[in-house]
Amino acid sequence: MKRDTREIPYDCPIEATLGLIGGKWKALILDHLTDGALRFGSLQRLMPKVTPKMLTQQLRELEKDGLVERHVYPVVPPKVEYELTDFGQTVLPILDAMCVWGREYLDDQRKKDRKKS
Repeated sequence: MKRDTREIPYDCPIEATLGLIGGKWKALILDHLTDGALRFGSLQRLMPKVTPKMLTQQLRELEKDGLVERHVYPVVPPKVEYELTDFGQTVLPILDAMCVWGREYLDDQRKKDRKKS
């Protein structure tokens, strides 16, 4: 039996999580795909600050890591959709927790800003 010699690039579970979903756009892409498949243009409209090049790069990384699946339909003009894989669905509780934490943080910051006024 041949031994798998691929190296796991992470030593720590948190490092692995951040490596897969970290960065400015990956978590947002995953969040937008929670309700189903979307085309590239739809994702771009939902995230107007991301450049097409960066969106393409992030989608490719998410696809390579098995979180997102790319479907190409044989029509003219070409139709491509992105959707979460089963593995990608397992990230949703993490995104939900991030959303709750972020909302609490923003609420706290707004309260502090109002006290200063």
